[in-house]
Amino acid sequence: MPQASQSFAAGVRWDLSDLFSSPTDPKLDAVWSSIEERSARFEERYRGRLSGNGVEPDVVLEAIREIEGIYQDLYKPLSYAHLLFAADTSDPKLGAFLQSQMERMTPVNVRLMFFELELQAWDDATAERIQQAPQLAEYRHYLQVVRRFSPHRLTEPEERILEELANTGVRAWVRLFEEVTSNHVYRLKDPGTGEWRELSMEQVIDLLREPDRALRQAAADSLTDGLKALERVLVFNYNNLMQAHAVEDRLRRHPFPEHSRHLSNELEKETVDLVVGLCRERSEMVARYYRIKRDILGLPELTHIDRYAPLGESKERVPFEEARGIVLDSFREFSPRMAEVASEFFERGWIDAEPRPGKRGGAFCSYVTPDTHPVVFLTYLGKLEDVSTLAHELGHGVHASLSRKQTLFNFSGTLPLAELASVFGEMLVFEKLLDRSSDEDRLALYASKIEGSFATVFRQAAMFRFEQRCHRHRREKGELTAAEFAEIWQEEMQSMFGDSLVLGEQHGCWWSYVSHFVASPFYVYAYSFGELLVLSLFERSRREGPAFAEKYLQLLEKGGSQSPAELLRPLEVDLNDPAFWNGGLDVLERTVRAFETLWSRVKA
Repeated sequence: MPQASQSFAAGVRWDLSDLFSSPTDPKLDAVWSSIEERSARFEERYRGRLSGNGVEPDVVLEAIREIEGIYQDLYKPLSYAHLLFAADTSDPKLGAFLQSQMERMTPVNVRLMFFELELQAWDDATAERIQQAPQLAEYRHYLQVVRRFSPHRLTEPEERILEELANTGVRAWVRLFEEVTSNHVYRLKDPGTGEWRELSMEQVIDLLREPDRALRQAAADSLTDGLKALERVLVFNYNNLMQAHAVEDRLRRHPFPEHSRHLSNELEKETVDLVVGLCRERSEMVARYYRIKRDILGLPELTHIDRYAPLGESKERVPFEEARGIVLDSFREFSPRMAEVASEFFERGWIDAEPRPGKRGGAFCSYVTPDTHPVVFLTYLGKLEDVSTLAHELGHGVHASLSRKQTLFNFSGTLPLAELASVFGEMLVFEKLLDRSSDEDRLALYASKIEGSFATVFRQAAMFRFEQRCHRHRREKGELTAAEFAEIWQEEMQSMFGDSLVLGEQHGCWWSYVSHFVASPFYVYAYSFGELLVLSLFERSRREGPAFAEKYLQLLEKGGSQSPAELLRPLEVDLNDPAFWNGGLDVLERTVRAFETLWSRVKA
């Protein structure tokens, strides 16, 4: 049985000392004391001065800059605590440290919440006058975003209560999910030796990509057994979080469960429905691909354990240093500046890639704040998929680094645009790997890329539909049982495969390890949106050549300073045009056709 060896990224841990040296760093208390003093002065100076029709643009500008500085400092201890906890969820001291930082944040949020409430109380004429003031041009988009939530904000006393309860409410339930799933030990019986092994969830899921079908089945058994052992907690936890979401939606007058996510993403329901609908309409290409895969694997039927079975040699492992070269070379061929920005992450210790017990699953890039620097988190096991993950997260890192010229309130783009650089980075690496591969290797690379894109586009759209149905059920019929969750999950996930692959019964509980359902309701459609957006843009970059690279980097530099529609306008993108989204789906269709042609040549 292959080992999830730490040798591929041993010692590749991030250096967070630019934030703080340790949880006991005296600088932490000094930062919090400064934040608390400044927030008290801010309230004393501005409370009541920002409301009313006579508010002056200069006063609004002063207030924005002052509160922005407070939050920029506040996000540093919070980010630090979250990063430490992600790197080792097994240490109760780090969980307690994270909790303490969130609890210290709450009084500051409570003190400062009057600020946005006063801005949201403006009438439309006042809001337009302030937003159009020349001195506020830099913050025009920020003001527009604040105003979007005006119909959904409560009174200040009500907002205070919600914030005070959050640390022992929703935030605590999210932390429980992370601790329970990250620290559970999954027991797996090696089908070759009969030896029992104890693995993390990340390691078990990774084994679902092994060539040995018996090992994949053992991994599926282990994952299912582990999730079943946690089922009572996970089912109750998700039911509770959905009800909390429903209560907040009712209080804030959101008309449907995903409405608040659409507001945050600055997207209209019609745009999201268009993209998700097209994903369902064109899922036949998924079934077409998996019928070919069934032929290649020589199996009478594919099941959930075969979904990510590799085609070709999968024992090859890519050392971390080699992956570094592949990624940077790929970025450099597109844009030397992109590679230069990405290289900082390796040179300055901004990556945590080492596999180890207690480390949270998944991968992410934390932007932190514009006056510091982003950091990248993943578990690197040496597979080609890990090279792609590294490219993906470094794409995020490049986006974050280029956005640092923006102020905090303009720093981060909305979730659908967050994938702009990450998916683009993956595509660059994919092409690099194809260029140096034989037909047999290309077959495996195409399969990996197609399956990854299917998982990002069609699977995430299906997961979004799963969330929609679960939240509706919770509101209309009450708590869902484990069996009801499984039924909805199986129906939505099976819909993308048609008759080409059958998701077995044990797959029914696999919804329960998806952290986005718990921590970020309705986040998942952003992946479908982002992947199709980038596939269309990537196709355009191939047509336009070097001229596109500079326009693309200029887009990344803008961060979240404009709405998605405004940011993409210089690239002539209309988010409500079905032809644009079908352009991304056409790229996937052509990739499947290339795979079919390649397979015909290889098997001949």
